[in-house]
Amino acid sequence: MRRRSVAGLLALSLPGTSEAQDPNVAAIHMLRSQSNQAIARHDIAGIVSILDEEFHVTAGSGAMIDGPEAMGTALAQQFESYEDVLYVRTPASVEVSASGLNAAEAGKWVGTWVAPGGPVRTGGQYSAYWRKRDDSWVIRSELFVTLYCEGSGCS
Repeated sequence: MRRRSVAGLLALSLPGTSEAQDPNVAAIHMLRSQSNQAIARHDIAGIVSILDEEFHVTAGSGAMIDGPEAMGTALAQQFESYEDVLYVRTPASVEVSASGLNAAEAGKWVGTWVAPGGPVRTGGQYSAYWRKRDDSWVIRSELFVTLYCEGSGCS
């Protein structure tokens, strides 16, 4: 994937004006954008820095990963296998609970890389459960559902 495409995909993850008026929603959008940028840089420390210590994810492949360390290891393996791998999550909505301690994010995700057989583009829907810890938002869990896969290695 070309660098200009990376910048275009990352721009999609910025909050809209109406959502940015709520400081909690704006903070979550900013953290999502920073996470997308960390993935683009293949910066494991930056990626896991916003994950809760009890983080869980169900990946688009169906794999279940428990904990920030395991998530970092899984991503490091992908980055080693595909030097151009990129995942971008674009929020469609963020809703904060009445208590201000939990939030739900939902949106679309896209993954791209070049495999030995050629380019791959995959994606679908995701949801994230955010919670506030010591005045900072962290991701408690994420669910990624693959709805399409195009290219080499897709079945």
